[in-house]
Amino acid sequence: MARLGWRVWLHQDHPERSSPRHHGAARLTEGPRVRSGGRLRCEMEWVWALVLLAALGGGSAERDCRVSSFRVKENFDKARFSGLWYAIAKKDPEGLFLQDNIIAEFSVDEKGHMSATAKGRVRLLSNWEVCADMVGTFTDTEDPAKFKMKYWGVASFLQRGNDDHWIIDTDYDTFALQYSCRLQNLDGTCADSYSFVFSRDPNGLTPETRRLVRQRQEELCLERQYRWIEHNGYCQSRPSRNSL
Repeated sequence: MARLGWRVWLHQDHPERSSPRHHGAARLTEGPRVRSGGRLRCEMEWVWALVLLAALGGGSAERDCRVSSFRVKENFDKARFSGLWYAIAKKDPEGLFLQDNIIAEFSVDEKGHMSATAKGRVRLLSNWEVCADMVGTFTDTEDPAKFKMKYWGVASFLQRGNDDHWIIDTDYDTFALQYSCRLQNLDGTCADSYSFVFSRDPNGLTPETRRLVRQRQEELCLERQYRWIEHNGYCQSRPSRNSL
């Protein structure tokens, strides 16, 4: 028992066991554990950073801006689409096109061929405003919502061409979203495009329909590139001498 008591005393109260040198040694043995915890925190921060980058990269991967990836209206019906449409917003291309008060009328003949006429205001030489007419004819493709559109202005100074004309979405009764890419980049994205938002009502679309249209505009990688088109009856009230 005496020996056992001596061992207990030596372990708890012996000067060598309580010397500063030994306390320092104890602190040194704790140091690596602290540094290891710091490394663990750094590693966790790197892991979270990689997770965040992967998430951001995944979101970018979902956004495919190649023209070939754009969805169009399924089972598009030309007959239901025909009639009067008011252009209420547009993404402008390069060149001189109708600027506002744009009204288009689509029709389908007895052979199923679609054509269109459009009228709108054009500003020339910065201070001369006229109402101009344009005409378009459409050639079918394998996809019923994708056409080749040959168009020209009645006045020679207006644009003319033979562009793709895609109906991205429509419910036939209230809205339609049209898209055309005139020139593609080497990576398949569009270098020069234009797009119209059409409404059956010149006063515009409901908030719910606008949200749907904005979503489809984002899919076209054209968000915030549209401008609203005014309809104030300019071309209905102009005398014929101000029309071309």
